[in-house]
Amino acid sequence: MARCVQSVQEFIQDSFVPMVAVLCSEEAERVTRKNNLNFAELLRPFCRLTSEGHIRDPNNQVQTVKNLRICVNKLVASQNTTSAVLGPTQRQLLSEVVLSCQPQDGAVTNMITVGGYQLNFNGKGCLSTSQCAIFRWSITFLSNSKYFFIYLKSTTPWFEAYRENFLQSMPASDHEFLNYFLACLLVVSSTEAVPVEQFLKLSQEQHRVQHSGEYTNPKWFIPNTLKYYVLLHDMSEGNEHRADTVYEDMKQRYGPQGCYLLKINSRTLSTGEDEQIPDPWSQYLHRNNLHNQSVMCTINILDTASSSGSLNNLSTVNSDVKRGARDTESLVGGAGSHGICLTLNDHDHIRQFIQEFTFRGLLPHIEKNIRQLNDQLVSRKGLSRSLFTATKKWFGGGKGPEKSINEPKSTCGLLYPPEAPELQIRKMADLCFLIQHYELAYSCYHTAKKDFLSDQAMLYAAGALEMAAVAAFLQGGAPRPYPAHYMDTAIQTYRDVCKNMVLAERCALLSAEILKSQGKYSEAASLLIKMTSEDSDLRSALLLEQAAHCFINMRNPMVRKFAFHMILAGHRFSKAGQRRHALRCYCQAMQVYKERGWSLAEDHINFTIGRQSFTLHQPENAVIAFREILANDSRQTATQQGAFLREYLYVYKVNTNVTGGNEVSLPQLPLPCIHSSATRVYFGHERRLAEGEKQAATHVSLDQEYDQDLAAMWRHLEEQLVAAANRGLVPGNFQPTQSCLNSHTDNLRHPFAVVEEPIIVEVTFRNPLKVSLALSNLSLLWKFSVEGASLSEEMSEGLSGKALTNEDALALGVAQKDDIVSTETILEFYMGPEETKVARLRLLPHRTGQLNIVGVVYNLAGPLPGELTPSQQMMDMMVVHGKQDLRIQGPRLNQTKEDKMLIRHGPDRRLEPIITPPMPLMEVFFLQFPTALLCGEVRKAYVEFCNVSSVPLCGLRVASTHPDFFTFGSQATTPLTPVSPASSENCSAYKILATPHQLGSVTSEILVSPEDFNQPSGVIEIPIDGCTLQPGESTQLPLWLRGPDQEGVHEINFLFYYESTEKGIKISHRVLRHKVFICASRSLSVQASVCHSSIPPPNCGLDDKDCSGALVFIDVENINTSDAAVREFLIVQVSSSSQNWCLHKCINPAKDKDCKLTSRERAKLCFRATRCKPREDTSDTVERYTFADLNLGNEQIVSSSTPCGDFFFRCCQNSQRVNVVSSSCKSQGSLSTENTVSDITNIVKKCNELDLNIIVIWKAYVIEDNKQLILEGQLHVALQAIGKEASSLTPKQEATEMVLLKFKSELPPPAILPTVELSQLIKTNLQYPETYSHPFVQESLCVVPVTLTLSNCSLAHVDVIIDLRHKSVSPVFLEVHTSFTWVGQTQYKLQLKPQEMLSLTLQACFLKPGVYNLNTLRVFAKPADQDAMCETSQQIASPALIIINNA
Repeated sequence: MARCVQSVQEFIQDSFVPMVAVLCSEEAERVTRKNNLNFAELLRPFCRLTSEGHIRDPNNQVQTVKNLRICVNKLVASQNTTSAVLGPTQRQLLSEVVLSCQPQDGAVTNMITVGGYQLNFNGKGCLSTSQCAIFRWSITFLSNSKYFFIYLKSTTPWFEAYRENFLQSMPASDHEFLNYFLACLLVVSSTEAVPVEQFLKLSQEQHRVQHSGEYTNPKWFIPNTLKYYVLLHDMSEGNEHRADTVYEDMKQRYGPQGCYLLKINSRTLSTGEDEQIPDPWSQYLHRNNLHNQSVMCTINILDTASSSGSLNNLSTVNSDVKRGARDTESLVGGAGSHGICLTLNDHDHIRQFIQEFTFRGLLPHIEKNIRQLNDQLVSRKGLSRSLFTATKKWFGGGKGPEKSINEPKSTCGLLYPPEAPELQIRKMADLCFLIQHYELAYSCYHTAKKDFLSDQAMLYAAGALEMAAVAAFLQGGAPRPYPAHYMDTAIQTYRDVCKNMVLAERCALLSAEILKSQGKYSEAASLLIKMTSEDSDLRSALLLEQAAHCFINMRNPMVRKFAFHMILAGHRFSKAGQRRHALRCYCQAMQVYKERGWSLAEDHINFTIGRQSFTLHQPENAVIAFREILANDSRQTATQQGAFLREYLYVYKVNTNVTGGNEVSLPQLPLPCIHSSATRVYFGHERRLAEGEKQAATHVSLDQEYDQDLAAMWRHLEEQLVAAANRGLVPGNFQPTQSCLNSHTDNLRHPFAVVEEPIIVEVTFRNPLKVSLALSNLSLLWKFSVEGASLSEEMSEGLSGKALTNEDALALGVAQKDDIVSTETILEFYMGPEETKVARLRLLPHRTGQLNIVGVVYNLAGPLPGELTPSQQMMDMMVVHGKQDLRIQGPRLNQTKEDKMLIRHGPDRRLEPIITPPMPLMEVFFLQFPTALLCGEVRKAYVEFCNVSSVPLCGLRVASTHPDFFTFGSQATTPLTPVSPASSENCSAYKILATPHQLGSVTSEILVSPEDFNQPSGVIEIPIDGCTLQPGESTQLPLWLRGPDQEGVHEINFLFYYESTEKGIKISHRVLRHKVFICASRSLSVQASVCHSSIPPPNCGLDDKDCSGALVFIDVENINTSDAAVREFLIVQVSSSSQNWCLHKCINPAKDKDCKLTSRERAKLCFRATRCKPREDTSDTVERYTFADLNLGNEQIVSSSTPCGDFFFRCCQNSQRVNVVSSSCKSQGSLSTENTVSDITNIVKKCNELDLNIIVIWKAYVIEDNKQLILEGQLHVALQAIGKEASSLTPKQEATEMVLLKFKSELPPPAILPTVELSQLIKTNLQYPETYSHPFVQESLCVVPVTLTLSNCSLAHVDVIIDLRHKSVSPVFLEVHTSFTWVGQTQYKLQLKPQEMLSLTLQACFLKPGVYNLNTLRVFAKPADQDAMCETSQQIASPALIIINNA
């Protein structure tokens, strides 16, 4: 139970106190009415004794009476009979008492921790006016989300007030004497003519009320009631000497202990204004004001009777009507303060009077009656008990006495006569209990209990059991435990046998307090719950609430039981009409159920709280409660959710009408739910669709999903563009352009938006309900701070000193002004059940400044019942206007130690753009842009650049992930754009010269600088006229495309860059993205290899160092098998590009007239390559490439011009980047080994270096739509070294093998000499006659001269050893005669200079005719500065066959 202000002992003592009646004369009432009080009310604040009293028991033992309080009531006689239930008036009184007692602000907070709950017993209560809403404080989670608070009241004053008034309102019963009057105060004023006669009249009136038998109420304890005579003297009017004289006469007549002179009203109005006198009556009269109102409604004027005196805390009343009317007026009290004529001395006089009356009159009277009752019981005990026992034995054995028809009966047993010994014992027990002699009282109650049970007088027995248990509990220091079973039996008897719920409730209240004081909260809760019934909702609600407090105060608190019984208490409070208490109970229970997974319970509690708040004229709290139902994910059915939604809309509408509907701030709406983190913001116009043959650049749109890898790729391209525009350096304050912001982008800085360019905000809505929602007039809420407004503009437009917002206009329902920001409105936005839907809302800023997008505003309409046709009035009622804020939580900070220990989030400024001045805006369109190409196919397209802004743009550049895919040409040499592909089917993309085809013709050579085609940074500057594009201007440029070398689908990205002509603005540049997908199909496969030529070129002398030649073998295969439209390929030209080598002529057989390849056909081509002649202009430091063209048809394509040269250099640059990366990867970990042979490698490197690039240009004949189209293309093969084969197909990258980690240092492996490279230092050539005739008959030996030519292919001095003693044993030459020998010097040691040629004359001797292979010699070579370990045998040339004939 809740904690009470009083202790249990004080509560019980104050519940059972001696009752004293008051009977006043009219003059005495007039004297006391000066203080706006009657006499009983005048005494009430002083009825508790401050000193101890003493009394002797029948055993002559002194008993101390402490803290005694007496109850003084005005005598009100009544003929009403005692009832077992409370009457309607009493019920109404108790209801009003509970209703008037509500939680107050400023109560002391009591907090306890219960498991995972932290309970805060707060005196503020749930209806505190200091709280703006119920749920803003109901649950507060701590930072670790482990505990949450429950706010309760530490005390329940409404229950204490109910309990006190209930006990006071109990009528006097026949089975007990606790509410009987023990004495009567007869009060007469000293201003009476004959005060003694007035005392006599009052005494007779009291005697008539008690003994005439006309009145059933009030009841008197003993026949000889104590009469105490009080002479009331008004110090401001009466004669004090006369009052003393009368008092002396009274003492002679009534004795000094039976009368008292009370002097009051010593204060005059003149002296009372300066002195502040306390008012002790206010607390008592305020508490009993409702009692007095009830008395006024129930007074019987004719009988001068009223309801029970104990109910209304009243005293006696006169019999005439006028006196009764005046008494009822005094009950209510005057309008002024109380005790205005009393001084502090008068207060002391009243207090002293009460003590004198109690100590000298009341207590001696009680002591005398206890002795008399004890003597009577002792004298009558033997006779009476023996007589009763004999009667029982004679008539019925041990059974109870048989009742005759005329004997009084009751529903719960017999009724004893007043002089019955059993009642005398009970009367003595009650007297002892009232004076705190609990031991003797318990003994008497126990004895009476046995007698009553023996007689089956159940009502009397239950009363004895009840008081015996209470007396046993109140015995100080007694070892006797509290007999709780006595109370249980008494409650059961009252409730089930006697059908008296009033007495059962009193017994339960007493027992529950006693059990609570002993810590038996579970037993107390069970007892209170058993007392709930359907006959009284108020009693059941109060007892259920106290049971809930018992559960929370257990040693192991039962929090969920507490909440459940608070719900039950709230329900019964609601049925009893106590809506404020019902609301409080539901709010306290919500603290346990909220966010603990009890969604259905939460919905019920919130719905009830909303209903109760609305009934209590708290529509704001009702709106909050219904919002909680709709904001959470509900498990309710669709029908129930629809009902909740309609309730919310109705309450919201009423709340709006109550507040006037003209508030500037819009209220928050709970539906639909907004995923704030999923909000995306797009800056700029949306992409235009294709117009006819024009294909617009894709750029960025809200339809594209965010990809982190793609974002990094676009950032890298933009960094390249920015670096190219800033002399190769990226500025330190560079920030990549982000046109679309989301939760994955960097939102720590304010984004930039351009004036007069739209801002599109994509908001994600989710309907959590199973019913549909209809939103209308959906738009964005914003705040705007104008930048750079002049003073006149600020004054005229009201821009000074504050941020502009559109919320004011939307809240008031007036038209918005679009001079600052234009706001787009979505008129209808329908959401199905449990649907997630996005809305794209637009803003168009017209001024520069700071824009903050704060939320969305809309009208919310709920579903209507399907069977009803909604009228316009109902439709208006079901539509509400409100907003939702867009609050986006930034990323969690994780930089500092504090950030890692705490949960901190950075800012997210995606909704806070800075509006900048106008910027150029460019759109890009592509014409005749293909989607599928053959590998290496060259296609011509066109690009159109349009400036759609009002600002000129410049610095147009482009970067791409595939720079070798496209190239721009010069606008001067670009032909007109064809209207359609059909008109350009025979137009070649190459520059062509008409030349006749001549087999074996020598190529034409052109020197070209790579800077004319390629830009080192990979960024291409787009050549537009004047380098500036004016507003509204557009230009068209040709664009050559080349299909990727590898088949498949390729994603190719373009990033266009442009700037404003105005410098120093916030946005330095803008970019435009474009993404295309190209499907590449197979075309041709080119395999090429090169070897040294044994025959020197013609017209080349021995001293000419540049006469070295090489043979280039090219295999071309048609690998296009999937595309049936491609008929055949035609190789039209083979070109070369190199700094050192070039193709010289084609040495194919003369019968090859053309080179057409159908599917899977292969052609072999052979070319002679020679070194380029050195340039004479050595002053030119720019490297130049020699382009050589060998056409195989009638047309010569200029390979050194656009687009052939562009694509060649793009491919070379791309392959160089790949080679650099691969070589850098391969060099890791092998540097120490290669250092030993690096010198030798460098020496022999130049031996095989070739650096010859082959360009194969082809045409393909394709059938499309019954028309033949001619496609063109080129393939590139890079020959890096002699003897190494190269291919046009990109090799597939194989996964690198995992290398085990080595933790111990190992010895480096021995150096492996590059034998392959060293075997190619020297090139040999034998010159001899092919046929030689010799007469062997005449001369047996045939000697033939042979010239050996040695060529140093390296750039270093080489030591050469020639050994002629070697004989070939190779199986290839077994059929060739080898029976010859070299004559003369058989071994030579020479040294050749770099690229030196040397000839030696040798002699071969033959013995018989035949075919002989002269290439049997061995040549060893090594660099001159190396040791003999580097000496390597050189490669043997092709067989040198000679025919020896016999002449």
